[in-house]
Amino acid sequence: MSGRNLQYYHHGRFKVAGGVLPDAITAYQIFGDPSKPCVVNPTYYGGKLSLGALDALIGVGKVLDPSKYYIVTFALFCNGESSSPSNTPPPYNGPYFPEISYEDNIRAQYAVLTKVLGVKKVHCVVGFSMGGQQAYHWATVYPDFVDKIAVVVSAARTSMHNRCILEGPKAALVASKDFKDGHYTSPPHHGMRAFGRVLLAWVYSQTWFRDRNYLMGGQYPDLLSFIRGEGESNWVQNWDANDMLHLLNTWQNGDISQVRDNGDYEKALRSIKAEVLLLPSKTDLFFAPEDSEIELSFLQRGTLMRVDTNWGHGSSQNQSDVDFISTQIGKFLA
Repeated sequence: MSGRNLQYYHHGRFKVAGGVLPDAITAYQIFGDPSKPCVVNPTYYGGKLSLGALDALIGVGKVLDPSKYYIVTFALFCNGESSSPSNTPPPYNGPYFPEISYEDNIRAQYAVLTKVLGVKKVHCVVGFSMGGQQAYHWATVYPDFVDKIAVVVSAARTSMHNRCILEGPKAALVASKDFKDGHYTSPPHHGMRAFGRVLLAWVYSQTWFRDRNYLMGGQYPDLLSFIRGEGESNWVQNWDANDMLHLLNTWQNGDISQVRDNGDYEKALRSIKAEVLLLPSKTDLFFAPEDSEIELSFLQRGTLMRVDTNWGHGSSQNQSDVDFISTQIGKFLA
């Protein structure tokens, strides 16, 4: 995907789940002709627009081709590009940054689309992981604005097991000797490395590890090298610890039924007007494919195509899985 030029929209005073941001900022990118159908593609946990997080699907000849669609990508609050603990001035900096919900993100993205870009209708929201949860929230918060959503290895709510998993890396970070309750003056690399190690084991399936895929085709000589290279490097090189923690909280608290229907999950799913494509991974340990099957049973217009892979939640790193996902999304968009 050519170009990494991020644009920034200043919302001014913006109410969020945990209080208010005096000048909330949303980072985004645009690709293609505004006269084409609009496709929204938001980021996921660990992904940054500036580092090409969404390149797998966007580009000439790819499923999200700028010659066919007007593509708008969005950075989540707390990812270090949109408003985050690391880039917000006092008194809301660092550990004082307010809690952010998925709904907050969707309202901010809607403002960019309607106030800045003049978009009247979104043809489809395509999202992986936290991006898929945003897609579900788009269809919930603005049901008449979105025609379709493609939910890739994700879910309408974060399950109790998923929430429990995330408590592990969170505890490793906040209990580290250098995190200092978020008041660190230099990057708390002890905690960030521990966080990455705990999270990494859940990204791939047991079969994936048993087949020694952690060697990455010869990129790594052993498991420890893989853990250092894949489990630690992204966090210590590209992230701020408070950003990691606050964004994790958004993930943990994801649930469309908290936006409407007073926690009635089944009713919230039944109320979705958009056409829905579900693409769960057969071996995902975060978002179990069984949860997608349950969701499908309540959707008005839903289709499920399981990604038959041993890559677990990391299926977007495997080209054959990306090809399958792209083919299914391409058919869905047509």
